[in-house]
Amino acid sequence: MEKRKFDKLGIETSLLGFGCMRFPTTQDGKIDEARAERMLDRAIAAGVNYIDTAYPYHNGESEPFVGKVLKKYDRNAFYLATKLPMWAVHSLEDAKRIFEEQLTRLQTDHVDFYLLHAIGKASWDKIKQLGIIEYCERLKAEGRIRYLGFSFHDSYEAFEEIIRARDWDFCQIQYNYMDTMEQAGDRGYALAESLGVPMVIMEPVKGGSLANFSDEINAKFADMDPEASIASWALRWVGSHDNVKVVLSGMSTEEQVEDNLKTFGSFRALSEKEQEGIRTIVEELRGRVQNGCTGCRYCMPCPAGVNIPGNFSAWNRYHMYGTYEHVKRTWEVEIPEEAKAKNCIKCGKCEASCPQKLSIRADLEKAQKDLDAASAR
Repeated sequence: MEKRKFDKLGIETSLLGFGCMRFPTTQDGKIDEARAERMLDRAIAAGVNYIDTAYPYHNGESEPFVGKVLKKYDRNAFYLATKLPMWAVHSLEDAKRIFEEQLTRLQTDHVDFYLLHAIGKASWDKIKQLGIIEYCERLKAEGRIRYLGFSFHDSYEAFEEIIRARDWDFCQIQYNYMDTMEQAGDRGYALAESLGVPMVIMEPVKGGSLANFSDEINAKFADMDPEASIASWALRWVGSHDNVKVVLSGMSTEEQVEDNLKTFGSFRALSEKEQEGIRTIVEELRGRVQNGCTGCRYCMPCPAGVNIPGNFSAWNRYHMYGTYEHVKRTWEVEIPEEAKAKNCIKCGKCEASCPQKLSIRADLEKAQKDLDAASAR
C-alpha cells in the first residue's frame, strides 16, 4: 500500500483513505453492515489506515457503525477522521455537545483528524465569532483530538482567507482533473503546498462522474492502458501531486474496494505522456459544453420559476460526459417539473441580466429537448 509522510505532523498514512459516506445499503436505506464491515476489513488488511467519517453520513449511522467495526483493532493502528457539522452549530455549547456525542458514537477517547466540516466564508465568520478554534485547540492540548483541519466548499478567495488565518495541521478540498478551476482548485492546491499545509483530497472521482464516460472517451483511456479502470486514472491524477497525503474514496461495492487496492497497492504516478493524455481528454470534454453558463445566477429568480442555471448545468454535463447516467438524478429528482426549462415563458428578463449574453430562451428549449430525449432512451 502506497504511504505518504505528513512531514509537518511526523506521521505516515496510506495514500488511499476509506471514505465512510457511501457504504452499501439495504432496501430500507440502512447500512448493509455485514458487507460494509467486510469491505472495511479488506481495506485495513491491505494497509489502508486512514478512515474518514462524519456526523451526518448515512443519516447519522456512519459514526456508530465505524466505531463498532474499528473497536476490534488496535487504536494505534489507524487514523480516524471525523468532522464538526458547522451548519448544526449555533453556539459553543452545540460544538461541545456534538463532539462528546461523536466520541461516544465512535467508541474512542480521541479523534486523530478533526475537521470543521464543509466550511466557507459565512461559516468561517461564525467559527471565529463562537470561539470554535479556541475550543478545538483546548481539545488538542487535552489529547482528545490530535490534528485540526477543515474541509472546504467555497471560492478560492474564501479558501485563501481561511488557510492563512492560522497554522493548520492539514486541510481537505475537492480536487480532480475536471475541477481544477472550481472552488479551491489548482490555486488552492498551490497555496496550501507553499504554506506547508498537508492535503487530504475528497471527490477525486467527482462522485463517480469520472469512473465512466461515453464509449469513445472510455476508449481513449483504454488506449493508454487497457488493463486500468477508468476510475483509476482520476485517482492516480490526484495521487501524483506531492502535497496530497490522502486520497479519499467513498467505496460502495467490493469491486470498488478491490480496484482501489490495485491502484494504490502498486501506485504509479502519472507519466508526462499520461498527463498529456488526460489533458487532451479534459479539453475534449470541456469542448462539448453547450453554453457558457457560469452559474452566477444573475438571471434568477425566473418569473416562471425555471431553475435556469440548474437546467443548463444538467444539459452541459450530459453533453460533456456523454451519458444520461451522469445527470439522471439531477434531471429526474433534483429539478422538479415546475422548475424545468419547458416552463419558460419567453419573457427575456433573464437575457437582459446575463453577463455572458447567452441566448437563454433558445438554449432552454434545446436543453429540455435533449434531456427529455436522453431520459426516454
